[in-house]
Amino acid sequence: MQKGSIGVTTENIFPVIKKFLYSDHEIFLRELVSNAVDATQKLRTLASHGEFNGVLNDTSVSVTIDKDKGTLTVSDKGIGMTAEDIDKYINQIAFSGAEEFLAKYKNDANAIIGHFGLGFYSAFMVSKKVEIRTLSYKEGAKAMSWVCDGSPEYEMTEIEKAERGTDIILYIDDESKEFLEKSRIEALLKKYCRFLPVPIVCGKVQKWEKDKYVDTDEDNIINNVEPLWTKKPAELKDEDYIKFYHELHPGQDDPLFWIHLNVDFPFNLTGILYFPKIKNNIEINKNRIQLYCNQVYVTDQVEGVVPDFLMLLQGVIDSPDIPLNVSRSYLQSDANVKKISSHITKKVSSRLEEIAKKDRKNFEDKWNDIKLFIEYGMLTDEKFCESAMKYALFTDTEDKHFNFEEYKTLIKDTQTDKDGTLVYLYATNKEDQYTHINAATEKGYSVLMMDGQLDSHFIGMLEQKFEKSRFARVDADVISNLIPKDNKKESDITPLQRTIMTTLFKSQVPAMEKSDFFVSFEALTGDSHPIVLTQSEYMRRMKDMAAMQPGMSFYGDLPDSYNMIINTEHPVIKKVMNEAESALKDTVKPMEASLAETNNALEEIRKDDSKKDEASALEKKAEEIRNNENKAVSEYASSNDKVKQLVDIALLGNGLLKGEALNNFIKRSISLL
Repeated sequence: MQKGSIGVTTENIFPVIKKFLYSDHEIFLRELVSNAVDATQKLRTLASHGEFNGVLNDTSVSVTIDKDKGTLTVSDKGIGMTAEDIDKYINQIAFSGAEEFLAKYKNDANAIIGHFGLGFYSAFMVSKKVEIRTLSYKEGAKAMSWVCDGSPEYEMTEIEKAERGTDIILYIDDESKEFLEKSRIEALLKKYCRFLPVPIVCGKVQKWEKDKYVDTDEDNIINNVEPLWTKKPAELKDEDYIKFYHELHPGQDDPLFWIHLNVDFPFNLTGILYFPKIKNNIEINKNRIQLYCNQVYVTDQVEGVVPDFLMLLQGVIDSPDIPLNVSRSYLQSDANVKKISSHITKKVSSRLEEIAKKDRKNFEDKWNDIKLFIEYGMLTDEKFCESAMKYALFTDTEDKHFNFEEYKTLIKDTQTDKDGTLVYLYATNKEDQYTHINAATEKGYSVLMMDGQLDSHFIGMLEQKFEKSRFARVDADVISNLIPKDNKKESDITPLQRTIMTTLFKSQVPAMEKSDFFVSFEALTGDSHPIVLTQSEYMRRMKDMAAMQPGMSFYGDLPDSYNMIINTEHPVIKKVMNEAESALKDTVKPMEASLAETNNALEEIRKDDSKKDEASALEKKAEEIRNNENKAVSEYASSNDKVKQLVDIALLGNGLLKGEALNNFIKRSISLL
């Protein structure tokens, strides 16, 4: 028997501490099974080099629970260890057997799970005692037992062991009894080991017999030793990719597209990324993409490896260049990880461009499902944006699709304004904005549908990318103002008519919370609507952005501002205006004259600071005149059903007529009939 102390020096104590700082104790099982697979793969490599002449036979790794003894055992039939190996790799914590083995067989190591020599010690996170029973593959080797209770002291003795390989026996401590439950262990094996390259056995396959499950003679193999990403794309069919997707993400719709990653220079990277169907909102789940290291599960927290916008994808990435003891700070700083991230972005964009070119119909059919993903990528990743500008699509109100260059060619002759600026008209709701869309299309203009969650941000970005262009929401103004030409007709309304008509129509707008209405006048065509309601393009965008960005809540709290544009060329408006002017002229005209006189006097008095009291009196007089004027016009308007009807029709056309006001409109409409 040999007794001794485990060698821990100042040079290697920090990696040991790091290993013990796993946030989840469950990680011990991944480490031990990975080491067992590592030992098995080493033996396969030695056999392929002619350095092991024995029979490989069964090379599976088994995980066994003995509740009575309180033990969990991980067994392999791999390379095994001699007493010297134990002393070197177990007693001297600084070494990594995998690292040394890789250095010797770096060109032909058979999927060695490297970069971890300390994983064995994670066993002590859940164990009060750990025993190793091992027999090396080397001819004449003696089987050895190594026992340690978690202190630096250990005992090592020769034992009898018939089979080559290693058993790691964990005597589970009282705080970790959950790891003696078969369901818990199976769940962990499926999480961490479901794609390991060596069969992982946990008990027997069970079948239902006489009202209970009973064991059969068949081993319960947890993993798929040849997952799809380890195969060549040429060997696979679409059905294989779809089947594997449902294996990874059961219960979901079929994916839209997928990308098979297969890189061996300047770094190693394999994997499959899928484009799922994305709902009309951004739900970035942090567990969509799983990261593996030589088929060993590492994490589903892939920030750093995968650009933020690609978190909308699902699937698997496997790279031996990312170690198992990965941390978020490591991912953010490691040069290899940054190269991998950049490459994945490039591959995703190349795949999308390929589909857009080779199968445009398919790309258009799926555009609504991938639009959110592509816009998100373009907004957050400049390199992706640069390439996506070639294949991203616009969709118009007739559901036709165009890439950016195609659409520019389509509209440049008709939608260039008098200053040479190309105007992209867009709508956000085909039904609510039908009137405005119709007004634009009747003029031969095209209107885009920009109704996505990110479109307000996306429009702003495109305005920066496109030369001498701007986007205008189709209901932001009358169409002649959205794309102003040289031949616009000015309204010839008189100042008196403007005063009367402004109060006349504004006074009849029903009270609406957080809504302001401003009246203006335009000489539109006679067949245009008598009243057109529009909203400020700038304020609308600010409010849309405020809905997504808490820091812009100031804009979200502002009232909705509507411009009520009175079409002075419409016959009904002309009739209403003439009737109102005739009825109110004798009342309002003297008030207007008095108000002008008062304002002129006020302007003179304000030049003299000593006459503040007189100025205050004149201000009150002006306010009183305005109030009387508004009262006179409002009283007239309240008895004028035509004015009420015109205002309500405009509100109704914009979805703003509700509640009591809508009920009054219906009653009035019936009475007018």
